[in-house]
Amino acid sequence: MKDVRITVMKMACYQDLMEQFENPIEDACPMRVGQVFIAREGQRPEGMCDDGWKSMEPFVSELAQGGGDFYDGWMKDPHSAMVSCNDGFRPVSFLVETIEEDG
Repeated sequence: MKDVRITVMKMACYQDLMEQFENPIEDACPMRVGQVFIAREGQRPEGMCDDGWKSMEPFVSELAQGGGDFYDGWMKDPHSAMVSCNDGFRPVSFLVETIEEDG
């Protein structure tokens, strides 16, 4: 299996929706832009949030098994995907990509 790098690319925060609909919660998201995780054997890396993982796990699994080319050419690099968690108030965008071996 291939290792898969997961990079936190962007985080959004919809304060207007939070004020209107969400019960206040502290420390809702532990992710930080620029964080990098490595999924080995297609498994969730330590420190990766559960909700983010639930959204990306099918992509990580496919990439770890050598697959890719999601949605017939969606990504410039067929061995990658841009995936967001399912938090409608503060979505996080993750770049998921196969780590190419040297040599």
